Amino acid sequence: KLTPAVSVFRRAAGCRLAAATNAEVPVPWSRFSAWLECVCVVTFDLELGQAIELVYPHDVKLSEKEKTSICYLSFPDSYSGCLGDTQLSFRLRQSVGRSSSWFGHEDAYNRDAPVTLQKEHAHFHGYVYFRQVKDASVKRGYFQKSLVVVSRLPFVNLFHSLLQVIAPEYFEKHEPCLETVCNEIDQWPAPVPGQTLNLPVMGVVMQVRILWMEKLFRTNIILIHFSKTTLTNLLPAPTVLPSVHELDHFKCFQSVLIHVQMLWELMLLGEPVVVMAPSPTVSSETVLALVSAIAPLRYCGDYRPYFTIHDSEFKEYTTRTQAPPNVILGVTNPFFIKTFQCWPHIIRLGDLKMSGDLPKQVKVKKLTFLHKDKAFIKRLLKGIQKKRPSEVQSAILRRHLLEQTESFILPLERYLESLMPLQRSMSPWKTPPQIRSFSQDEFMKTLEQAGPQLTLKGDWTGLYRRFFRSPNFDGWYRLRHREMIQKVECLHLEAICAADLLTWTKDKSEVEIVDLILKLREKLMRARKHQLPVKEELLERLEQSIQTIISSLPEDLQTLLHRQ
Repeated sequence: KLTPAVSVFRRAAGCRLAAATNAEVPVPWSRFSAWLECVCVVTFDLELGQAIELVYPHDVKLSEKEKTSICYLSFPDSYSGCLGDTQLSFRLRQSVGRSSSWFGHEDAYNRDAPVTLQKEHAHFHGYVYFRQVKDASVKRGYFQKSLVVVSRLPFVNLFHSLLQVIAPEYFEKHEPCLETVCNEIDQWPAPVPGQTLNLPVMGVVMQVRILWMEKLFRTNIILIHFSKTTLTNLLPAPTVLPSVHELDHFKCFQSVLIHVQMLWELMLLGEPVVVMAPSPTVSSETVLALVSAIAPLRYCGDYRPYFTIHDSEFKEYTTRTQAPPNVILGVTNPFFIKTFQCWPHIIRLGDLKMSGDLPKQVKVKKLTFLHKDKAFIKRLLKGIQKKRPSEVQSAILRRHLLEQTESFILPLERYLESLMPLQRSMSPWKTPPQIRSFSQDEFMKTLEQAGPQLTLKGDWTGLYRRFFRSPNFDGWYRLRHREMIQKVECLHLEAICAADLLTWTKDKSEVEIVDLILKLREKLMRARKHQLPVKEELLERLEQSIQTIISSLPEDLQTLLHRQ
């Protein structure tokens, strides 16, 4: 007859065995899928219009809705008049019910990457190289084809650089060339943040370094400079990319430079914005630059770098029966001028200008809370007069936006720290104390003593109150709250490791002791699985304590527990 303790243990062991049996099995193309979902070729068919000619790898399953979206988003609309080669980006909602073989809550990449560079749960990014040239052998008189890289990674700079290498070659040699490229990508190292990665393709080695999660705020700038100045000395790579994701911010914002402060506010608050541009290249680059303007905060609303009337969410986003959603749309079709005239915020882009009539260039509902930083705008305008290089102007602009976001977030971070339970309140024998709830009113009171450390004047209190109603606050708080829970787990684990567990077991029943062992093993497994920031020596000490406690039990229980 089994003791109650043995019964408890066997039930727990059975559950763990079932979980292990259901573990995922590695799938083919695992290295390829760490970077890309697939590569598509979209062509123009006289009878069907845009159509997918090829998807690689061949066993990739795209839904009909996804295929249709990729087809329409991979071609500039006829109003753009794009001749020659054009590059653009898009973002589409993936079909309901789709799952990925590699993506999950425990994905190692997302654990180490900054939130702004993490793989997406529910959307795909598309990176397009479109070619339209005269061709007398084609009935319409033009060769029209797009090579499309589909990924969950927001690496616009890397993937457009990749397309510049492979697309011209593909248009000459077709499928055999594409198969070779995909096989080469399947040999790439995994995208590990913080490491220098060499990515060979078609005789070129692209050398990149993905930002690491610990390198936030000002250290992002340091890391980017490190990439530019020292990576070339590590390996003789012909192509070194200083960033996998950054665009030329100055080029993107030059025509609306005097409004950059207001645009930052619109992004921070997740306001509905339409960008009307002369081409999908300008449209997509501007939308991506806007989204990244609040880094290291993640933009948590929807955004579509290139949006067309054929988009599956067209009706959803253009209905007038409700307020516009929290989305940024980049469009090129003049049809949208009338369709979106009721939207509160519209940015119209054309030829680059240093100034323009505000109602014509930027239409914004009265929303702004902060005053313009005239000294900063003057500095950038002076840079134009002195012909300062665009990359230098971009670095100045990015740093300004980064510091502004940092100053805005810092009071919130300080307040969150005050919500954490004190380390001395942690008891190894009790459930960890709760994190205090976030109180907006309580936070507002802290602003008098710990407000944004900026010289910029304005209604900061009003800006915070509006931010609390935005999807960006919700996304930021959920992430930080999850991190705080992990921190509490770490503190509790440290308290357990510091306790005399063996002495505690002296007057306890076998059931209580086995229950303690199972709970300690669960904590140990969770700490390693989630890679909690606890020293390995601490975990080893806990493991030793567990073994010592097991040794104090009867032999039958020891045998069962040691089999685990």
